[in-house]
Amino acid sequence: MNEFMVAFQEIVNTYGIPNYKEVNPAVFTAVSFPFLFGIMFGDVGHGSILLLAGIFMCVFHKSIVKKRPELEGFFFARYMLLLMGFFATFSGLIYNDFMAIPIFAHWGSCYVKN
Repeated sequence: MNEFMVAFQEIVNTYGIPNYKEVNPAVFTAVSFPFLFGIMFGDVGHGSILLLAGIFMCVFHKSIVKKRPELEGFFFARYMLLLMGFFATFSGLIYNDFMAIPIFAHWGSCYVKN
């Protein structure tokens, strides 16, 4: 198993380990879990914080773990956090939400009469 799939496989193992000749749902989890999280959590502010944390963890993984090997368990979800942050930021742009403040409020709305 590669580094990308470890966190998603752990989510699947939480609900039950697949038996022999069963389809491993970790691949579907890797695709759907971050996307559905982004739809649920859609916010540009909070999503960008997750995205920046995921980028930081992906870029500096080896240097941090070399200095502090006890943090290796914390970094296994770095790719999942990266994808969750990306989809939450993307959904937040679609939802027009930045920490509960509308981003494009000055454009007005076709649904609200001023």
